[in-house]
Amino acid sequence: MTATPLTLRPEDRLATVLPDIEIAVVTPIIEEIEELKRIRNAVVLAHNYMTPDIFHGVADLTGDSLALARLGAETDAEVIVMAGVHFMAETAKIVSEEKTVLIPDLRAGCSLAESITGADIRLLRERYPGVPVVTYVNTSAEVKAESDICCTSSNAVQVVESLGTDRVIFLPDEYLGRWVASQTDVDVILWEGSCMVHERFDADELREYRRLHPGIQIIAHPECPPDVLAEANYVGSTSGMINWVKDQQPRQVVMVTECSMSDNVAIEAPQTRFVRPCNLCPHMKRITLDGIRDSLRDLKHEVVIDGHVAVRARRAVQRMLEVPV
Repeated sequence: MTATPLTLRPEDRLATVLPDIEIAVVTPIIEEIEELKRIRNAVVLAHNYMTPDIFHGVADLTGDSLALARLGAETDAEVIVMAGVHFMAETAKIVSEEKTVLIPDLRAGCSLAESITGADIRLLRERYPGVPVVTYVNTSAEVKAESDICCTSSNAVQVVESLGTDRVIFLPDEYLGRWVASQTDVDVILWEGSCMVHERFDADELREYRRLHPGIQIIAHPECPPDVLAEANYVGSTSGMINWVKDQQPRQVVMVTECSMSDNVAIEAPQTRFVRPCNLCPHMKRITLDGIRDSLRDLKHEVVIDGHVAVRARRAVQRMLEVPV
C-alpha cells in the first residue's frame, strides 16, 4: 500500500485531509522533510496508526507493521525512518540489515511488546518441552529470536496450523491467542499480554453504538477482548479491516482499533461515514513531523540489533513468510 504520490505539493496532498489553516502550518516542515529525504536517500515508512499529517503528508510507504518491513526491504533507499513504534523499527532492521533504520522517538514503545522477554520464553520452554513457540510480530527482536516462528494477526491461524502439532505456545497477546484458538483445533497455550488500546473496548460500548446508529457495521481487530469480538460484524487484521471497508462500502462503520486508522481509511472511503471511538495509542503519538525532521537531519535514533539476535530473529520471521496464506 503506497501513500499519495509525493510529486504533489504538500498543500495538494493534504487538501482533502486537513483544514487549510493546518495545511499552512505543516507545509514548511513537510518541505524540510522532503528535502532531507532527498539528501539522505531516505524513505519514511508510516504505520496505519499515524496521524494524517504524517500518513498523507510525508509517508512514502504505508501499511501494517509487517507490510512496512517488507516494503522497506524492497526500496533502494539507504535510510529508513520508521513512523511507528520501536518493535516495528527493529523488524525493519531485521529484514533490512544493510540499511540504516531510524526511529524519531525512543519512547515510542508498546505495552504488548513490553509484556514479555526472551527469558520468559526460555522458562516456558522448560515448562512445556518440545512445544513450538509462535510469536506475534508485535514483539522485540530479542523475543523473536527465542521463537520458532512469527505471525501477524492476518496469518496467525495459518501459521499455527502449519506447524503440524497438537499444541503450540502463542505469545504474547492473550486476546489474539484466544481468537486463534477459536479458529483451530490446535491446543493454544496463552500468555497474559495485551494491547493497551484494544483492551479498553467493551461489549456495552459497541451495543451503545448500535443503539445510537441503527444499521452500523462494527469491525474489530482480534487483539480486542472476546466479548467485543462477539459483537462485531467482522473480525480481522489491520489490512483486513481496511480491505473490508473498501470491498463492502458500508454506509456507517465503527473500526474497533486505534483512532487514527479511521481518519486515514476515511480518506480512501468517502462513501462511508466513520463513527470514531477515539482510543489513541500514546506511543504512536510520540511520532511527530518535528521528530521525523530531526531524525533525518541528525540521523537519530539509529536502531542497532546484536548480530546473533538478528540472525535468530530473522529466521523466525522468514519461516513465517514461507507459510502459504
